Amino acid sequence: MVRVVLEIDTQLYRMLKASAETNQVSLEEECCRRLAGGERRSRYLQALVAELRAEDEQRRANTG
Repeated sequence: MVRVVLEIDTQLYRMLKASAETNQVSLEEECCRRLAGGERRSRYLQALVAELRAEDEQRRANTG
């Protein structure tokens, strides 16, 4: 298994997580929504989306 470690701003992560919960979507979907909606482009968000996708693919591979 490949392990990915990201250093992230805790406040931004909490804000994204809270927004995802409020909108009843996954953290990945919230990040994608913000990226697609013209929100300020962020390398952090792009890296987080990539990590979340990799985790989701790994879960699917292990359960499917």
